[in-house]
Amino acid sequence: MRRFLTPGWLGLHALAIVLCASFLGFGWWQYDRAQAGNDRSWAYTFEWPIFAIFVIVMWIKMIRDERDGVEPQAPQVIEEPAEAAITREIIRRQEEEDPALAAYNRYLARLNSESHRRD
Repeated sequence: MRRFLTPGWLGLHALAIVLCASFLGFGWWQYDRAQAGNDRSWAYTFEWPIFAIFVIVMWIKMIRDERDGVEPQAPQVIEEPAEAAITREIIRRQEEEDPALAAYNRYLARLNSESHRRD
């Protein structure tokens, strides 16, 4: 239990308490506005407490993961596709023949690789 009293964990505990209190306060504020005739505030009256519940659930999950020794997953290494080596070889050969064409093909290859990252 002492590991949950370190400065990092104390900060997380404080953050969770502040967020829950704020979200519940915002929910109460929206409830008052809804009572005053603002119909849109009815949705927010229920939305803010759901955010507070989410904070509590994630806080409990973090504590359980720490207690059980669950390590965060390492980011996956994205391998270069096989076509990339072939494309580089084609561009290298074209560069010897026509540098302007090779520069244009490098530009197109870069655009192609950037478009795949966004998908």
